[in-house]
Amino acid sequence: MRFISLTVGNFLIFHGYDENNAEIIEEVKVEQPAEKVVALDRILSATEKYVLVTGPAGRQMYWEYEGGLASLKQKLAQAGLMI
Repeated sequence: MRFISLTVGNFLIFHGYDENNAEIIEEVKVEQPAEKVVALDRILSATEKYVLVTGPAGRQMYWEYEGGLASLKQKLAQAGLMI
């Protein structure tokens, strides 16, 4: 299994849908960003501001991360993971 280090802050957790088929999203605010080591197979996609990852019980989370998309792509390329 391969890993990447990311500094992440606030995040959104997708819990599913309610009885009206509206998304149930929990917004989590953190005091300060923290560095995490994340398994690459948990990452589903990334934008300039967010990285979408899988979590426990099949949940998906949008983490705000530092450095931006260019930096993330560079880390992945250095690990031989970008085409």
